[in-house]
Amino acid sequence: MLSHLLAVASVWLVAAVSPGPNFLMTARIAVARSRGAGLAAVCGIGIATVIWGVCGLAGIKALFLAAPWAYATLKLAGAGYLIYSGIRLIGLAEKRSAADGELAIDSKGFSTGRAFWIGLATSLANPRSALSVASIFAVALPAQPSLALGVASVVLMVAISVGWYACVVWLFAAEAVSNGYRRLRRTIDRIAGGLLILFGARLALERG
Repeated sequence: MLSHLLAVASVWLVAAVSPGPNFLMTARIAVARSRGAGLAAVCGIGIATVIWGVCGLAGIKALFLAAPWAYATLKLAGAGYLIYSGIRLIGLAEKRSAADGELAIDSKGFSTGRAFWIGLATSLANPRSALSVASIFAVALPAQPSLALGVASVVLMVAISVGWYACVVWLFAAEAVSNGYRRLRRTIDRIAGGLLILFGARLALERG
């Protein structure tokens, strides 16, 4: 069992630390808002990891192969969400002044709850995560894993995701990083928005 868990951990760690929408949004919330808001977004990512992990154990890959329209629908919806977030981020960056401290979403009533939902939605926006999890399980776990091994694998993945993104939040919420962001806010937001659009476009256009 330990060898299987070590295999899951090594592959998932590489997937978690790879730069992507989760990293981008978590870092932005932490640097533009607060460490608490960033950690709330991390909790959303953790819940999303649970969802994708359970989907992987339940054979979501087989479902997508049997009903390709379901995967295509989820992929386009996720791509649309990322592209919308990027366009909104760029649009708000153009509107606000350099002294303005707004986040790339409607800041009225912004709360840790909203940060949580942003983290959850961003992490769920890429249905390829389900296929990645299914592939990891296919490689790292036996053909018929026990319930205990499946649950332990999902828990391990959640721990890795939460631990990594909590470190990201801790770093980007530091005063020096926050001050640097405030000085270069508009440029950083334009770049971040462009990257989100790129992530969404790549998701929409890639095959399989």
